[in-house]
Amino acid sequence: MTTWLAGPNQLDPLGDAEQLKNAGGVKKNYAKVGSGRPSSLLFTYGPGAIMDLPHFTVMPSGLDAWEKIWARRDGTPHVHAPKLLDAVRKQLGPQVTELRPFPHQPETSSFGDEGRDLGVPSIVFPQWLRCTGCNRLAPLTTFEYRNSHPYRPDEARFEHVGCPGFSKTAKGGGKKRSLALPARYLLACTNGHLDEFPYALWVHHGKACPQAEVPHLRMLESTISRGASATIECASCGAKRGMNEAQGAAGKAKLPACRGRHPHLDAYATGGCDAGTHLMLIGASNLWFPILQRVIVMPMDAGERKQNLADRLKAALGDKVAKYGDDLDTLRDVAEGRIDLTEVSDAALADAVAAALAPPPPVAAEPADWSPIDLMVPEWNYLKLDAAGDHHEDPVSGLTVRNRALDPQLPPGISRVLAVEKLREATALLGFTRIDEMDRIDDLPARQAPLSLAAPTWVVATENRGEGIFLELAEDAVATWEAKVEASGLWQAHKEAHRRNFYNRMSQTATVVDPDSRLRPPRYWLLHTFAHVLFREMAMSSGYGAASISERIYAWQATDQHPPAAGVLLLTTSSDSDGTLGGLVQLSEPERLRRLINAALKRAFRCSSDPVCAHRTPHAPEDFLHGAACHCCTMASETSCERANRFLDRRFLLELPGPYADLGFFPVPP
Repeated sequence: MTTWLAGPNQLDPLGDAEQLKNAGGVKKNYAKVGSGRPSSLLFTYGPGAIMDLPHFTVMPSGLDAWEKIWARRDGTPHVHAPKLLDAVRKQLGPQVTELRPFPHQPETSSFGDEGRDLGVPSIVFPQWLRCTGCNRLAPLTTFEYRNSHPYRPDEARFEHVGCPGFSKTAKGGGKKRSLALPARYLLACTNGHLDEFPYALWVHHGKACPQAEVPHLRMLESTISRGASATIECASCGAKRGMNEAQGAAGKAKLPACRGRHPHLDAYATGGCDAGTHLMLIGASNLWFPILQRVIVMPMDAGERKQNLADRLKAALGDKVAKYGDDLDTLRDVAEGRIDLTEVSDAALADAVAAALAPPPPVAAEPADWSPIDLMVPEWNYLKLDAAGDHHEDPVSGLTVRNRALDPQLPPGISRVLAVEKLREATALLGFTRIDEMDRIDDLPARQAPLSLAAPTWVVATENRGEGIFLELAEDAVATWEAKVEASGLWQAHKEAHRRNFYNRMSQTATVVDPDSRLRPPRYWLLHTFAHVLFREMAMSSGYGAASISERIYAWQATDQHPPAAGVLLLTTSSDSDGTLGGLVQLSEPERLRRLINAALKRAFRCSSDPVCAHRTPHAPEDFLHGAACHCCTMASETSCERANRFLDRRFLLELPGPYADLGFFPVPP
């Protein structure tokens, strides 16, 4: 995925390419500065995040800037995931009409220009740089941008022209061209704002320099890349101040108030911001947390098909739906090339037009009444059904499932197995937070940083194709086991540890949310641990690495809104259009699955860290969110686990030796 610079001095990569051709090979200034996979731009470097490049850092812009990119093409592709779109609407508003992929067009050759004008627009941020030749600290405009090779974006850089070096005074001239790197300090707040660090005000203790209107600053590093170790020096008046004064609780009181800046939108929050600022480093792991929603794309019912067609009409035709809604033949002609209506009957098209022109429905509930479980219930309801015949494929969603018989020697408690031969997984980015990650989007809406200036009409999404195995546990057995666990001392210890962990987060979220409402029920711990030991064992038989297999856990108790669930989908996906190769599905064959599950449970019974691991129980002041689990036996990579290795305990899976030996759901295999 191309990333290129945008900003006040607008750089046009397509224009540069044309000028290069017309100038007979004269090198021009190229705006393309790097590339990234859609997954990295969604999970790590989305709008508002900071992406490290070889010589400077950039921040992907908000969705408003992306509109100019899509405008270079006649049509805009979309990601088909109706249930995901409905979930996005419930959180961002009914004006959202579509899910779009990242701007990209594959090149036909390594030297082609196709798609060179597409990509994710970005800005240089932070825009204060430090010269490596003389320690000059100055804004971006002081330095010269160089990016002369069209096929070497890694050579893009900012240089200090006329750098005097260390052998001369900072005010003297020179002939050197020294590399300038980003100054690594920033200010952030819990409401999602991010700003440059005010170096001039900092070194002068909030006042102006007495000797110069634009002071000559230098950044002196005493220990490279170890916290706030730099010293800011004003060469104009001689003032000095260390950045270590801005650290900790005492340093926070010395920082300026938040200005409410959203650099990815080139805007400031209306009315300012009342949150305190925090000193941040460019590479801090808590600088950007994406707010994501993910679904397995399921077949649509009649109502969803009508709404889906209405959404596609609005996205593809806009105002023309109202203009030609009474003349379906003309509407079909206008839609030709934009949306395929050849298989749509006149009656279905008329219903979709009426739905598209209908006023948006009133919001039925506050966002706090919505739960991520609501997004998983339709998946659970569909996967609980046997396939229509031995094998069933839905042509729209692409979901293909096959019934599997149960091996007689399969461990008791497993009631059903389904081979998911093909599936599509769609993920949408709704916004982001800073400083602290929200477990759910509706904790504190003020903390969610927006992706656009106005309410978005679309959000960016990705889709992967893959395969999986769905296993369901018997609800009566799970309910009986769960009641036993909830009455145990081990469960009480986990509850207390979860409360301590929640309040130790030192965030605004922890002060307004009941921690018990975030603790997953015992059945989740059971299925989560079961999933981990299974895909660790699967990695030895399926041809996929353990980091390539992920989990989707359906584990909740019955409420007034939905029935209970106890199942897990183990899947592997790929962004390639062909998906995966079937190695995981083959493991669902009855005999092979029985051998795999028994081997996984037998391996999980012993850990090289036992008895320490098997007896691990949190006690005050400990606040870890796992029990008998460690990297030797149960924990997995972050690409596999949906809960960052929290809520794991082998004692809920098997009867391990120790004080809680009677809580295992499965018997230990012989």
